Amino acid sequence: MRIGICAPSTPFTRDDAARVITLAAHSHPEAELVFDDQCFIENGHFAGTDEQRLEAIVRLANDPAFDAIWFVRGGYGACRIAEEAVRQLKAPARSKTYLGYSDQGNLLAALYKAGIGWPVHGPMPTDIRRDGGDGAVKRSLDWLVKGDAKSLESNIESGRSYVAFNLMTLAMLVGTPLMPDLKGHVLMVEEVSEYLYAFDRAFFHVGEHLKDAGLAGLRLGRVSDVPENDRPFGETAEEIAKRWCARFKIPFLGEADIGHDIENKVVPFGAIG
Repeated sequence: MRIGICAPSTPFTRDDAARVITLAAHSHPEAELVFDDQCFIENGHFAGTDEQRLEAIVRLANDPAFDAIWFVRGGYGACRIAEEAVRQLKAPARSKTYLGYSDQGNLLAALYKAGIGWPVHGPMPTDIRRDGGDGAVKRSLDWLVKGDAKSLESNIESGRSYVAFNLMTLAMLVGTPLMPDLKGHVLMVEEVSEYLYAFDRAFFHVGEHLKDAGLAGLRLGRVSDVPENDRPFGETAEEIAKRWCARFKIPFLGEADIGHDIENKVVPFGAIG
């Protein structure tokens, strides 16, 4: 398997790329990881200009020599190129798996809406920077290379449709041309580094957009690294999620094993089996 790696948002380092390649050479020798040079371009916040980031993903996706596209990391930026990227994709792009999470939810959503390839939420090369992150990187490789069901989020059932997003990313997606139809889907959401009042506000916005979407239900992943406010918010993240789900008549189905951490599990968009 040949996996092309690009940075639709923010840059990576050559040292960290070398660590991922070394790890994969030992754990998944049947996989060839190709970090595009665009991953290492720095242009302010971004991994190159919008044009450079767009060119990289379109080139890799349209190249029949690659079996999958792995997004190197999150950070803001993918929404600026996602719509045009999908517009430029050709036949070879339709047979690929596209894997990432966080800000790359913009591209996963756009691809899913367009019916291009198989978008998958899961760990990215950047997770190697976390303590114990080798396991997260291997988990995505297990899925990409072997289709290993042990990589999957444990609540996924055959025949049901799923999507997974960072909540703040989803809040920016709803109401835009990137947003797919989620009728009949179980939606999994997670969050990181947001005040609980911001989490609450994002849930209000998402719920208003999705209350009539026909969701099969919602599962809440981990809400981590919550900043300390000047006073207690008064509700936990789960209580917030349950309250908004009740208000918008979206079934709350419990926890999801996803998040910005080394335990983040794989969630393929759509149905398995």
